[in-house]
Amino acid sequence: MNRFSRALLPLSLVLASASHAAGLQPLGCLIEPFSVSDLGSPVVGVIEQVHVERGDRVRAGQPLATLRADVERQSVNVAEGRAQGLGELKAAEANAELGRQKLARAVDLARQEFISAQALEQARAEALVAENRLIQAREQRDIYGREHELARAQLGLRTIRSPSDGVVADRYMSAGERVEEKPIFRVAVVNPLRVEVVLPASLYPVVRKGATMRITPEFPGAQPRVATVSLVDGVIEGASNTFRARLLLPNPGNTLPAGLRCKAELPGAEATAPAGPVSGAAASTIPRFPVTPGLRVRTGL
Repeated sequence: MNRFSRALLPLSLVLASASHAAGLQPLGCLIEPFSVSDLGSPVVGVIEQVHVERGDRVRAGQPLATLRADVERQSVNVAEGRAQGLGELKAAEANAELGRQKLARAVDLARQEFISAQALEQARAEALVAENRLIQAREQRDIYGREHELARAQLGLRTIRSPSDGVVADRYMSAGERVEEKPIFRVAVVNPLRVEVVLPASLYPVVRKGATMRITPEFPGAQPRVATVSLVDGVIEGASNTFRARLLLPNPGNTLPAGLRCKAELPGAEATAPAGPVSGAAASTIPRFPVTPGLRVRTGL
């Protein structure tokens, strides 16, 4: 280590202490939507009707737009008619009951030796066939029920619904346009909001998941709010000596719009770093190196 490097060491420690104290000042941050979704259609079709406009508040599952679905509606009607049809099942039940009654009479007559063993076996065979036909009719009815559910599911694909509570941030298409791969809407979740903050590395031991920070939006009439840390980066950016944290900011009633700049303050952070020059016991830990007389260090570069 040369003499010039030795002279810079105490100065670097002083600058680090000053930057540490400066980190305790309110930090710039950005308020963003919790999530943003570009909604498209799982099937190709033509938009029949648009139910919402940009800026509208929507609820999870609310219809946003519908595509033309004439064929799908008719398929649902046909499948519903088959699923609700009882004629075939009732006929099979009646035939099975008749076969059971014939078998019971045949057994009684065979016991009295009024009919042959061959006639008794024939009655048993007819009863068994009637029972199998009843089982087949019940299975077919179940198949018709599943076909009805499939037709309804295919019809449901023609309705674009909101995946969550939020606000329609943008509408890209209108009624009559053909939908293929492009999104139709953009829906933003604004309750809670997401706050991204860049913090100095000196605060890394303090900022933990579940901690709270005071957020002051740069918005007329907005009061400071409390946000909760939901994510802390596990890697510190070496070039800037900073790390990022993500906070969740409650926004009941969607009173605060997303996209605002803000100031973030960490309560109690003052106790984690000295507010003035290093002195006392802390000063004794700073290594001291001899400085050659006449060596000047230029500052203010």
